Amino acid sequence: MNLRDLRYLLALAEHQHVGRAAEASGVSQPTLSVQLRKLEQMLGIALFERTPKGVAPTPALERLMPHVRAAVAEADALVSLATTMRDPLAGRFRLGIIPTLAPYLLPLVFAPLREALPALEVEPWEDQTASLLDRLYAHELEALLLATEVPDRGLASQPLFHEPFLAALPPDHALAGHDTVAEADLVADLLVLADGHCLRDQTLAACGQAGALGGTLRAASLSTLLNMVAAGYGTTLIPGLAAGLAQDAGLVLRRLARQTGRTVRMVWRARSPRQQAIGAVAEVIAQRLSGFDKANAW
Repeated sequence: MNLRDLRYLLALAEHQHVGRAAEASGVSQPTLSVQLRKLEQMLGIALFERTPKGVAPTPALERLMPHVRAAVAEADALVSLATTMRDPLAGRFRLGIIPTLAPYLLPLVFAPLREALPALEVEPWEDQTASLLDRLYAHELEALLLATEVPDRGLASQPLFHEPFLAALPPDHALAGHDTVAEADLVADLLVLADGHCLRDQTLAACGQAGALGGTLRAASLSTLLNMVAAGYGTTLIPGLAAGLAQDAGLVLRRLARQTGRTVRMVWRARSPRQQAIGAVAEVIAQRLSGFDKANAW
């Protein structure tokens, strides 16, 4: 058994399709299939079964997966630690980031990160907060960019910048003629993201609806949500970095009366050996977004 085959195993378990798993692993389909068949023969159990759309993990593999993930994570941690010993600001740096932040923040910070930390290979991983935290605890990510407080279970965090919320309205909406909009005035036709997105809960809380279900229409992504608003289904709140996307969709943006928003923070394992790299990445992002709220008067 070797680490390469375990990576193939993880790729196929994630994609559940031989072609996509091979592409993600950078090998041919026959190579991946042959190596996994050898692994099955060595273990003496079936790891996958065919489905109409691809393959699915067997119950035996489901029981093995925590051990497979742990083995790969420990091997990655070994390589990462050795790289850090040579140069703490070099090597692979896996950064988790939430979907309502990634498309808007990453284009702003990637060039400054490359310039300031040329030997550091920043690899973004986009997912919802709960999944990112699971991957951080499993040592699959070095740090996270989140917009919520985190549980104090061996984690540390650092605020990077404040991102204000804006009211996003159809051009013909009754509130579009106002200079500012009271959060509570959006409740009647408020649209939110689907469960699992922190922005959904933050939007409801800002409008005095904490714990509510929100509108009947709940979008899976911020871009879909904005298209729903543009089509006249209702209103919503958006984070300030997404203002350009909202304006491109033809929406009217207004500041909020209470100027509510969210704090974007870096989160990492308190005992991580990559703390110097984490601090350096955090500093670059904080500097790039310094004064963001004041510099953008929508």
